[in-house]
Amino acid sequence: THLFKLAQDAFRFATPENGPRSHTLLEVAFELGLQVMRMTRTCLNWRRREMVRWLVTCATQLGLEATLSIMQNWYELFTPTEATGPVASTIMSHSTIMRLNLNIKQQEELSSCARCLALQCATKDPPNCALNALTLCENDPMSFETAYHIVIDAANHIMTSSQLFTNARYMEHRGFPVRAYNLAILAMKNVHLAYNQDTHPAINDIHWACALSHTL
Repeated sequence: THLFKLAQDAFRFATPENGPRSHTLLEVAFELGLQVMRMTRTCLNWRRREMVRWLVTCATQLGLEATLSIMQNWYELFTPTEATGPVASTIMSHSTIMRLNLNIKQQEELSSCARCLALQCATKDPPNCALNALTLCENDPMSFETAYHIVIDAANHIMTSSQLFTNARYMEHRGFPVRAYNLAILAMKNVHLAYNQDTHPAINDIHWACALSHTL
């Protein structure tokens, strides 16, 4: 907690609203933030979420090199869920890309790093990372195909029907109805409904899957 407060203070002094920025002090804030990440990696609470968001902001203020480093070394700093969610998704957002002022080559380097992170996280924790991984990989056919097969492989033993239906609906939304259908079939295999469960959340998903199969 004290280190994080110190890092925040250093960041505030390094980036005044009026006046020159201090790159050295910004690097100090970043290094303190990295240490905080390592110390709190297993402490999943609201304060941790704030720390993760702050570190991403600090890294993007420092520039491309710092931003790449936190994605390349995500396993030391973040859980898979954090890495694919508030870290990579925020970094790959349009506003962050614009703030970093990257050229085409640098944008591709950042995208490639994010895809690599996404596939590693999806392999490690498919239930919580698959959807973010698909989103991060959707502009690269090979990575997207790999992410899709990670979901297929995890379907039978680790993912719930709800998670599979969510991924299936995403596939349809992105224009891949056959893949959506394949995931929906796997999801329905995991659904167990009693005769009197008229309000089960899977019922709407099953109707959607039937409608999808009709369109195919």
